[in-house]
Order: sequence, then structure tokens, then C-alpha cells
Amino acid sequence: MRAARLIKMVLLLQNRASMTAAELAAELEVSERTVTRDALALSEAGVPVFSERGRTGGYRLVGGYRTRLTGLARDEAEALFLSGLPGALRDMGLQDAASAARLKVSAALLPSLADAPHAAARRFHLDAPGWYQEPETPELLPAVAEAVWDDRWISARYRRRDGEEVERELAPYGLVLKAGVWYVCAHTGSAYRTYRVDRFTAVAVGGERFARDPGFALDTFWAERAAEFARSLLRASVELRLTEAGAARLPYVTDRAAAREALAAAGPAEDGRVRAVLRVEGEEVAFSQLLALGAEVEVLAPETLRARFAEAARGLAELYR
Repeated sequence: MRAARLIKMVLLLQNRASMTAAELAAELEVSERTVTRDALALSEAGVPVFSERGRTGGYRLVGGYRTRLTGLARDEAEALFLSGLPGALRDMGLQDAASAARLKVSAALLPSLADAPHAAARRFHLDAPGWYQEPETPELLPAVAEAVWDDRWISARYRRRDGEEVERELAPYGLVLKAGVWYVCAHTGSAYRTYRVDRFTAVAVGGERFARDPGFALDTFWAERAAEFARSLLRASVELRLTEAGAARLPYVTDRAAAREALAAAGPAEDGRVRAVLRVEGEEVAFSQLLALGAEVEVLAPETLRARFAEAARGLAELYR
């Protein structure tokens, strides 16, 4: 533990011209007194750590000293590829490994490139969770992530949508963070399936490793399943008459693939409008989505949905009269 902290202290000082005891204590998550003891230990070991007193003082390495202790451990190298997802790293318990990896990579860079990681971080940031919702970290996510990283079988208890809990033996191939919700893509022994991590009620990571299929591509699998899931939700159809503006905006208020499919098959209607049949989840969802188009869309069928729009129109006319 202390050896790793001493190495991290050297790498921090190597990447920065000077750091105060308070800054080092915050980075290393120790007290300033521990920083003083560690600096003394490094000096006795031959690392030229020099301390300066005063308001502008701090610790620094003398004479351009550079360590060669930059080899990445496996977990650090893997975590480095997720360094653009700080929240995801924290949720999976990989924040420390990623931090150590970034320090080692920075230490290996030429002095002229030392500011490259900082420059990139100031310009690019990936915010995975969706808008208008508070993302929650599933309690069992670190255990699932550990099994994913190490290719280990898990024994899990999973709560299905109907509330029933089932036992599953899974080979977890990969994790996906979609709009603030974590999913694990796993092999059940007979097929690949997707599970929401927040529905696991118990997870036990086994000691046995599974043989990963080299032909499995997580991004391809997820794209196919996501498209399949989106299509499975569209169980109803509505008939519409759209203005040119309404047709242009339709993909932005409903399922995009369904909207494009409906418009591609649309036929002309009177007054320059187009007539289209749109697949939707149901009347409730269709009402909330199509209402955003206002007078740019007219619902022709089903009659129950048309009547609901007529009632909403009367209510708005009365309100704004």
C-alpha cells in the first residue's frame, strides 16, 4: 500500500513543477504529516525530493529527475480506455486504477507533450446519462464489473418485469451504460441476453473463468438488440395527415426508424399534405408525442385517438380564447 503511494507521489511530482503538501495530501488521500514522512522516505531511498518552505513553497524533484516506473498493470491499462467516462469508472470501482494509469502515461510523455492529457480533458467530455433524470448506481454493479473484467461466471438472482425473481448462471461479456441505465450482456449457456443491472438482487462471482467467444462484438450485439427492442415496442399503428413541416419534424418526436419508414411509404393527400401510417407503442404514447406537432398533424385513425386530439384542441381553444 505504501509502496504504491510512494510511486504515485513521485509520478505526481514528475508531472508538475511543484506541489504543496496540501495538494499532495488531497491527491494521495492522506494527511500532510504522512506526505512529509513519505517525502523523507523517498529522499533516503535516493529520489531527489526537495522541499521549500514559505507561502510559495512545496515539494519538487531536483535536476529534472524522471522515474522509469511507468509500466501499466493490466487493470490500469484496461481502465485507461474508459478514462473519458469518469462517472462510469467510479461506479464500477475502477477510479483508482484509471488514475494510476493516467499518471504513468503522463510520466512517460516527453516534456513537450506533458500538457496533452490536460488539454484534451479541457476540450472533450462524455456525459452518458440522459437529461431530466437522476442517474442511480446499482448496488451490485462493482461485482458484475469485476466478473466482466476477469471473465468469471456469476450466479445471480434477477427480478423480472413482472416481479418474479429467477436464478441465472451467466457468463457476463460486457457492460453498457445507456441513458444512465446499466445493462450487462451475458451468455446463459445457450444464448446471449441482456439484463438490467439494477434488477439483480444478488450476485456471486465464481472462481471459474469462462472461455470468451472471440467472434462476439459488444457494440454490434448491443446495436442489434437495441433495434430489436425498439421495434418490439411498436405494437400499434395510427393513420396521419401531415403538412410538410409536420413530416420534417415527425422523426424528432417519435421513434426515428418508424417515422422514416412511415414517410417513405407515405402517399399524397389533399392540400399538399401527406398521408402516412405510423407504428407506435400505443395510443397514450402516440398522443403525448404527436401533440408536440400541433396543427402540423391530423390524426385520422383510430377514432378514439382522433377524438382525444379533438378534445385537447377544444380545451386549448377555450384556455386561450
